[in-house]
Amino acid sequence: MSDTSSVLRIVWIYPDLLSTYGDQGNALILRRRAEQRGIRTEIVHVHSSDPVPAEGDVYLLGGGEDRPQILAANRLRADGGLKRAADRGAAVLAVCAGYQIIGETYGDDDDNPLPGVGILDVRSGRGETRAVGEIVAEVAPELGGGRITGFENHQGRTTLGPGATPLSRTLTGIGNDGRTEGAYQGQVLGTYLHGPALPRNPQLADLLLRMRVGDLAPLPPSWGEALHEERLAAAL
Repeated sequence: MSDTSSVLRIVWIYPDLLSTYGDQGNALILRRRAEQRGIRTEIVHVHSSDPVPAEGDVYLLGGGEDRPQILAANRLRADGGLKRAADRGAAVLAVCAGYQIIGETYGDDDDNPLPGVGILDVRSGRGETRAVGEIVAEVAPELGGGRITGFENHQGRTTLGPGATPLSRTLTGIGNDGRTEGAYQGQVLGTYLHGPALPRNPQLADLLLRMRVGDLAPLPPSWGEALHEERLAAAL
């Protein structure tokens, strides 16, 4: 997408498999913040029985339980549409189980390594303890900096390869490993943050929008910014 006369296509992948903790709210807030700036949008729901279109602008994946996660990974690899979209420069935000499966490998419920989609240079397995609770992290300066918050509930531990960069530095909570949270590679972002992540952190929604449309007009303060500040104050 190169201008606001076009339609920004937001692709919500596998809501029937990957949609825990209200992660579909990420699509809704992304549409809202785009349309407030006069950018026309379309949300495309792609169920696990559907092919993934390669011509979208922003692709969103949510969290899920172990078995749906495995099914989702297998279908995404066989389909190939998400990888083709990422290869041509589409923006991707994947949360929790979605974050793990877009990596190179992830672990099943017995921590056996399984192949992921391979669009983010990370590898995930199972930790000895479960990470549950609020998390606060400092976003990488090259992505605009600032603090983000969310709720994590996972036993995953994620290691970044040389192709990926931490999305943020963990201040409270576990994230990847107690030191960093999430990862990004080009326009592909992964995070463990639920809440959902984008309504709680509108700056991340705007980051995804800038990846596709360029500079954005500022918006007046909203309930999203107020909630963000409240969550920061409560978590620190």
